Amino acid sequence: MTHSEKMRLVRAVAMTLFWLALVVAVTMALLPHPPRLPIDRFGDKFEHMLAFATLTLLADFAFPTAPRLRIAERLSFLGALIEVTQSIPSLHRDCDIRDWIADTLAILVMAAVLTVWRGARKAVSNHATLH
Repeated sequence: MTHSEKMRLVRAVAMTLFWLALVVAVTMALLPHPPRLPIDRFGDKFEHMLAFATLTLLADFAFPTAPRLRIAERLSFLGALIEVTQSIPSLHRDCDIRDWIADTLAILVMAAVLTVWRGARKAVSNHATLH
């Protein structure tokens, strides 16, 4: 399998996982009574940060040519949209700006980690090519 074929496979898997994770995250956020999960003991903000850090990671691999800041902006907007939607009374959920802030912080931290990681990989690759 060539490098190009491997990258296409990684992108296809990441794309599938991204859309699956997105559907699960939005569904869990909008269910009137979401099921209890083992990670509930870490708190609501942890769940938000885990969900959006995961979405950011998957989006980075699923959409490798998209600017990382565009991915961050769109995911942050999704977080805000979820919070606004949670204000619908029949959902029995709470709209909390702190949840959106937690989402956005997780997105930005993961985007920064990915930027550093990809930069380091590129530097190692360039160094190996020179020697």
